[in-house]
Amino acid sequence: MTDAPEATVTTPANGIATGSRTGAVLEMPDALRHDVRLLGEMLGTVLTESGGPELLADVERLRELAISAYDDGGTEAFTQAEELVESFSLDRAEKVARAFTCYFHLVNLAEEFHRVRTLRARDTDSIDPDRPPEDSLRRAWAFLCEELGEDEARRRISGLEFRPVLTAHPTEARRRAVAASIRSISELLGERDDPRLGPNALEGNRRQLISQIDRLWRTSPLRATKPTPLDEVRTAMGIFDQTLFTALPAMYRTVDALLQDPDTPAPVQAPAFVRLGSWIGADRDGNPNVTSSITRSAAAIASEHVLSGLEKAALRIGRALTLGADTTPSSDDLEALWNRQRQLSAELTDDIAGKSPNEPYRRVMLVIAERIAATRRRDADLGYDDSAALLADLDVVQSSLAQAGDARQAYGDVQDLIWQVQTFGFHLAELEVRQHSQVHNQTLAEIDAGGELSERSQEVLETLRTISGIQRRHGELAAHRYIISFTTCADDIAAVYRLAEEALGSAENAPVLDVIPLFETFDDLQASTDVLEEMLALPQVQQRLEATGRRVEVMLGYSDSSKDVGPVSATLALYDAQERIAQWAKKHDITLTLFHGRGGALGRGGGPANRAVLAQPPGSVDGRFKLTEQGEVIFARYGDPVIAQRHIEQVAAATLLQSTPTVEERNSTAARDFADVAERMDEVSRERFYELVRSEGFPAWFGQVTPQEEVGWLPLGSRPARRGLSMESLEDLRAIPWVFAWTQARINLTGWFGLGTALAGVGDLERLREAYQRWPLFATMIDNVEMSLAKTDERIARRYLALGDRDDLAALVLDELALTKKWIVEITGQERLLAGHRVLGRAVQLRSPYVDALSLLQLRALRALREDEGADAEQDEAVRRLMLLSLNGVAAGLQNTG
Repeated sequence: MTDAPEATVTTPANGIATGSRTGAVLEMPDALRHDVRLLGEMLGTVLTESGGPELLADVERLRELAISAYDDGGTEAFTQAEELVESFSLDRAEKVARAFTCYFHLVNLAEEFHRVRTLRARDTDSIDPDRPPEDSLRRAWAFLCEELGEDEARRRISGLEFRPVLTAHPTEARRRAVAASIRSISELLGERDDPRLGPNALEGNRRQLISQIDRLWRTSPLRATKPTPLDEVRTAMGIFDQTLFTALPAMYRTVDALLQDPDTPAPVQAPAFVRLGSWIGADRDGNPNVTSSITRSAAAIASEHVLSGLEKAALRIGRALTLGADTTPSSDDLEALWNRQRQLSAELTDDIAGKSPNEPYRRVMLVIAERIAATRRRDADLGYDDSAALLADLDVVQSSLAQAGDARQAYGDVQDLIWQVQTFGFHLAELEVRQHSQVHNQTLAEIDAGGELSERSQEVLETLRTISGIQRRHGELAAHRYIISFTTCADDIAAVYRLAEEALGSAENAPVLDVIPLFETFDDLQASTDVLEEMLALPQVQQRLEATGRRVEVMLGYSDSSKDVGPVSATLALYDAQERIAQWAKKHDITLTLFHGRGGALGRGGGPANRAVLAQPPGSVDGRFKLTEQGEVIFARYGDPVIAQRHIEQVAAATLLQSTPTVEERNSTAARDFADVAERMDEVSRERFYELVRSEGFPAWFGQVTPQEEVGWLPLGSRPARRGLSMESLEDLRAIPWVFAWTQARINLTGWFGLGTALAGVGDLERLREAYQRWPLFATMIDNVEMSLAKTDERIARRYLALGDRDDLAALVLDELALTKKWIVEITGQERLLAGHRVLGRAVQLRSPYVDALSLLQLRALRALREDEGADAEQDEAVRRLMLLSLNGVAAGLQNTG
């Protein structure tokens, strides 16, 4: 399987057609094209060795037909591809599906590595005038200094906060074993860029590459069982171990370089501005698999990982600090620290002193490493009480080095360790418990009624006791946020505080809690400021305001609001809610953090995070940005250190810029100037969305024309697909399978439905083009929908819609699809979708035919499941397996599934 241009379509006499897949192949950077070809050829070799030349021939035939059908837009090649898929035995269809899925994994890793290659080659020390300020911290810093002056720019950077919160929502379709193979292949591919490799080394690398691809092919892409919550916790720990622990200090170095002359070491100016959060093992809203014991274990696992990382870092630094007392004398404070260490354990310090004669810094740091190890082992005599005590010791070491004239050692690795402790503490990530408001209300009703509590109510109380225990063991920051799903009134907030008192016996014994309302539905967003106003009257909230310096956090749900009123109205409602909440906070002198519950797919608030930040209303960011990072997005953004730093840099730059007078004025002026457009779009799009989802029989039809039920078969995560068991209503269906199912059907309805009608309702093309140029919220919406539409395929979509018995609903979807595409192309002034986004457009063009092939295999399985229910068990199992494999493969091809 390769991507040679000659294997796609014939080049027209007058040149390659604009937007063709052949053109996309030829536009690929040479290095990326070489990597894709190399990996494709190796996969072809593996397929031949495993299944014989016939298997490779079938894969190649389907690939060629899918590419021809994609490029010429006709029906003949598409029909032939369908017929070929129908001719396969189930066993052959399964192998072909696995081959395309393997290919996607290889292309994805090649593109990711090429992105890393490009980022490394970029000259980060120069200010590229063509790059927008939000694209880099250096450009953002220059913009801040020019607009606000250097002093104010420094003040804003000192208050910068970025809080990514990892969640275990089941949208990561890869097994850990598959992910491990992909990592190995990526590392081997990276080795080939080393110019020092000779022919023998390159050949050895090639042998290892093909061996790893063979392993990837032979490893089942499907999990045998659903992961447990603790499996999900351990998967997230891999991101910390491999990336975040070292990537964040490197990111802080980038900021520090902006604030001082890099050639003159000086006290560090950059703050540790990232704080990691986690819902994994703590979010129990609708997930009965997350219990109090799971939450306790999640906190312990995270602490174990961060303490191990800190111990290794301290040990490495200690062994390297072989500075003699004669060249780098110790300060009085360092000598006092050593004496305190001797009092903790004379045996330990005597042993270290004997191995480190006349090396005061080495011996102190080695004892610090041993004390971190003791903290991990829960050795109270030697361990640290908390991370603040460790920071105090490191500060003594750093200050002594600086006083001795060795600023390079003081602000080198020691500073990296200080940043790591400031960022992760002894808890690594702040666990955030989430539960549904109805569960709290039902628990209180049982308490007030007297008698024995239900198992669920007992678990609610035990969860609060667990939070208290985590705070005692790992510190208050380890778990103090409690999020209430579907907050509708201030009583929902008061309920959590009362439950904490019931669980621990009194208000004095209750854990420290910041109870965070989560506004999700359209109605809840509309009522948000009224609820917040009532919340201020609660005595527990007043106490927390006093303790935190009047800080309040409010969470906004993107998923349910979109499922509730459609993507257009949800986007506008979220903007309006943020604007009103920001004004409410200003009125009450509150330092506000808005927590954005964004998913990976566009129907769940996905899209470039930095652009989303810049489109927020004035006063709603103010240097602080918090969002959920979930599913495949976690690995896409944080799986590689270079890409992780790039993502954090872009978000940080946008967060700094969003509150500048220029950006705030632009956003407020645009919102005011285009208020009539927003009002019309909201009204018309919501009516159109209701016309679809409120049609009689829609939920059942949705289940027919998408693999909604089959998505639930995938053992992706520990969370059930539904809050309830009925499909009579969409209310109980979680937003993730709602999005995932439409994505798999190649319709992507949740990202765009209603926008075409909304734009037509405005009707004034010139006004809409002006809005696209001047109104960031509108421009972001249009660009995100453009990407979503580019990943749809009308021919595939028609075949899914034909599975249902409602021609009226199918026509409604297809008409809206055509209308939306028409308006997007006209507003952007392009000849086709993504014409102005070369890299993204090329990626979509290269992948789409392969996704088409997998979609045809999925359609075959779906038809069999719909039509042949009750056939023999062996065939049923084969069809079911083909369905799961195709779901997995399409997810790999499209990349943003949920």
